[in-house]
Amino acid sequence: MYSEFAQDKIIIEMLEVFAHHGVLEEEQKKGQIFQVNAVLYTDVHRAGLEDNLFYSIDYSQVCQFITNWMQENTYQLLEAVAEKMSKAILLKYDRIVAIDLEIRKPQAPIPLPFGCISVKIHRRWHTAFLTMGSNMGDKVQYISGAIRALTAHPQIKVKKVSDLIMSKPYGVTDQENFLNGALEIETLLEPEELLDALHDMEDAAGRTRVRRWGPRTLDIDIIFYDKLVYESDNVVIPHPDMQNRDFVLEPLSALAPYYRHPLLGKTVMQLYQELDPKKKTKIEGLD
Repeated sequence: MYSEFAQDKIIIEMLEVFAHHGVLEEEQKKGQIFQVNAVLYTDVHRAGLEDNLFYSIDYSQVCQFITNWMQENTYQLLEAVAEKMSKAILLKYDRIVAIDLEIRKPQAPIPLPFGCISVKIHRRWHTAFLTMGSNMGDKVQYISGAIRALTAHPQIKVKKVSDLIMSKPYGVTDQENFLNGALEIETLLEPEELLDALHDMEDAAGRTRVRRWGPRTLDIDIIFYDKLVYESDNVVIPHPDMQNRDFVLEPLSALAPYYRHPLLGKTVMQLYQELDPKKKTKIEGLD
């Protein structure tokens, strides 16, 4: 898990790579020199204590990986090179939790005096908590399918899965009972990208969105995403009503009881313990 307090770094400066990236056809044919600067965020504490490379990152391997990747791929934009290569590095090396990556183009085709053109980005693994629900058909199978789909996604790591609980419907009550659970994941997807991926999984399970809070084969919600406070036309993070839902709080408290809500300032366990009993929907004895 990425930690704002773990700021150990391995730094690669001015790695030269001859590759074929550029908007112009001539650039892609003839190629040119690129320079790569990379800051690899990792934890080197144990490696330093034990003087053992196993607990760190072999920067020579990373340099070779960067060189091979840039020479095996071709993109028009430096932005695309930086974006795609940063993800490739984070997926390749488990011990790298975040990366600052700069792609420099000292021979850019500009008919004016200049030093260098570059694109610099920061990318990292994010921790998110999701909840799942189903109240149609084979509920267990729909939720199991969602877990398999999340596990299979190339930019998602499923870290923990809660037990499932049965609950009465919330909001619209004239429908079947729900099976609910929660997950902790790590992901390279940004919030809107994650939401799109979850919607694709819901669609694959045959979900239709005819009636708000109505019956559904599969419902997956983003509850927390790091400590982010975010609102768009598509999603609100943290989930705006999670503190009123025992079918969210109970499975979530099993995964992260001391995770603190970034707006309410209370832990998940505190929110669950303080929930008005009249709002509880869990059906006891049917876990």
